[in-house]
Amino acid sequence: MLTGLSIENFAVIKKLDIGLEPGLCVFTGETGAGKSVIIEAVSMALGARADTDYIRTGEDKAVVTLVIDGDEEKLGRKLEEIGLPCELPVIIRREISSQSRSICRINGSIVPLSQLGAFCKGLCDIHGQYDHQYLLDSDNHLTVLDLYGGGELSKAKAETAARYADYAALSGSLMELRKTLSEAKRERELLTYELHDIEAAALKPKEDEDLEEQISVMENAEQISEALSRAYEEVFSSDSSALSSLGDAADGLAAIEGFSSDYKSLSEELRDIYYRTEDLKNRMRRLRDGASFSPDELDSAIERLETINALKRKYGGTLDAVLAYAAKAKSSLEALEDSDGRVRELEQKIQKARALYDESASLLSSLRKKAAASLEENITTELSELNFKNARFSVLLGKGPVSAEGTDTAEFLISANKGEDLRPLAKVASGGELSRIMLALKRIIADIDGIPTMIFDEIDTGISGATAGIVGEKLRSISRGHQVICITHLPQIASLGDHHYLIKKTTGETSTSTTVEKLDENLRIEELARLLSGTEITETARAQAKELLARR
Repeated sequence: MLTGLSIENFAVIKKLDIGLEPGLCVFTGETGAGKSVIIEAVSMALGARADTDYIRTGEDKAVVTLVIDGDEEKLGRKLEEIGLPCELPVIIRREISSQSRSICRINGSIVPLSQLGAFCKGLCDIHGQYDHQYLLDSDNHLTVLDLYGGGELSKAKAETAARYADYAALSGSLMELRKTLSEAKRERELLTYELHDIEAAALKPKEDEDLEEQISVMENAEQISEALSRAYEEVFSSDSSALSSLGDAADGLAAIEGFSSDYKSLSEELRDIYYRTEDLKNRMRRLRDGASFSPDELDSAIERLETINALKRKYGGTLDAVLAYAAKAKSSLEALEDSDGRVRELEQKIQKARALYDESASLLSSLRKKAAASLEENITTELSELNFKNARFSVLLGKGPVSAEGTDTAEFLISANKGEDLRPLAKVASGGELSRIMLALKRIIADIDGIPTMIFDEIDTGISGATAGIVGEKLRSISRGHQVICITHLPQIASLGDHHYLIKKTTGETSTSTTVEKLDENLRIEELARLLSGTEITETARAQAKELLARR
């Protein structure tokens, strides 16, 4: 609840300090005294847009300070959400300067306006004489109905929103996939061509290096054949060849290897050299015999290398890059080819998600119908008590588009007089009727929305007499569970307040100031008498004022 309000240099207010109490706090004052200015100041402190026009003439800045106290757990949680420690009471300070700068502070810490608004949301609800427009917009009626529906409906609504989010996400993925598939048609054709181009070549790793070596060998075949033949003849063919000499030497050492382990080791090593040289003979003979190539073989190798080099130029510069490009193209094509399966899979998931959403939306609709019937009954009762004796209130539920809110629409209908058809609220309600309808709604919803402080600015517009007294009783009833601050010009309402504040305007030679005074019993009688009789207070008016106070 609000426990204190300080205003400096705001419109006609020079300096104002008000201590606020629990229960029903009524504010009265003459027209133009600045009652609505106080509401504007409170609105700004709670996070409304700052307007430099509110800075008092001749001053550089305006300052509004609110003191909020109450539920430590709730306030502590809200402070934690914006990164501030729990420190009660909470002091909100809002400054606006003539340089269009606005500074917001919570417990001395500067915070962005968005954080100030987030913190204040749910702490104070302001209803002015023009705020009834909220009720006239049927887009808001479903929100009011859902709030009235309470915890079970809130849970169903949250589940519906979650399932809608799943359904919408899957639908978005399918739409994106289909768009991608449409755009991928040309890509698929290109990848298919490129993969066929590479796979047709049947490439092997390092094949280009092998071909370069083969071509070099074939182009120098004559020189290679001559060198191999000459080496073969000299090492292996003559009677005094190196191989023959190694054999003779190995045989000689074999004859003495029994005399010493050194001789035996030397003999074995020489015999090993002999055998390896024999292997070398066979290899050299094979190479010599295969050193001749036909021109067709050379042309075929050159053509193959040119094919590979052409692919290297197109797909990466190296044979490894070409093979990697082919692997990637194949993977991409497989992904594209699998797209039809992914579409079917997504369609199945969407079907299941939609079924779950429809189930939740159906439950939500049922709960809304139940809540609507209860709200109709309660509002009609409240309106009857507010002097709408023959009024009927109805909630028209309809089907809307699929959304996170479900598939329902809601519109409030009313028949203010007997025999009249139900019609949309905006088409039949006068200002006074709207005030009472809004009050009826707040009376019913007050205990559900959990807002500790409610401010009503001239909710009594368009009513008088017995109806005013009934409105006052409703406000008083709400104030038993909430702090209610009410600006009124009706004595029937003002007399029911637990606390009465008088807003006065003082005009000097060069300036005008607004002050607020909390009235004691005697001053309260005088103010109620003024409201009853006008500028000239009569004894009869004082007597009536005393009578009104006595009825509390």
